[in-house]
Amino acid sequence: MAKGTKPIITICASCAFYRTVNDVQDTLTGMGFTVLVPKLATEMKQNNDYEVDHYKTWFADPNDLPKKAALMHGHFNEVAKANAILVVNEEKKGRQNYIGGNVLMEMALAFHEDKPIFVLNELPDDTPYDEELRGMMPTLLHGDVTKLPDAWKSLAKNHKA
Repeated sequence: MAKGTKPIITICASCAFYRTVNDVQDTLTGMGFTVLVPKLATEMKQNNDYEVDHYKTWFADPNDLPKKAALMHGHFNEVAKANAILVVNEEKKGRQNYIGGNVLMEMALAFHEDKPIFVLNELPDDTPYDEELRGMMPTLLHGDVTKLPDAWKSLAKNHKA
C-alpha cells in the first residue's frame, strides 16, 4: 500500500447484522479507513429497512438464486480490493458470535490472499468449521472496533496489506 493511502477494510457479516455493519462502517471511516460493505447493507441503510426477508427473496422463489450469486460475486470482489477484512459476528437465532457459510468463504478468500482478518467478537464455539476459523488465525477485537487501528499497525507489516 502506498504511503499516505487510506487502508481499505471490507466488512463481512451475516445479513442479519447489517445495521451493525453500517454503524461500524461509520466508525471506521471516522478513523481514516476506506470501508467497503455488502451491497445489501447499503440498500438497507438507504431504505431504513433492515428486515432480511425483504431482501432474501430466493428462499421464497428459487428463481431469484441468481441474485444471491451476484451478491456473492460482488462481495468477493470487495474482499479482493481490500487490504484486510473485518468480520462482524453477533448473536443470531441463539448462536453466539455467528459466522455463517458465506462469511467463511469470504474469510477463506482473504486468507488465501494473505490479507489480515479481524473479527469483531470471539469466534463461535458451536460451529462444524471451528478448526478452519482458528486455522486462519484471525485477530479478535473482543467486541471493540476501536481496537482495529492498533491491531492493524501491528499486523500490517507482516501481510501484503
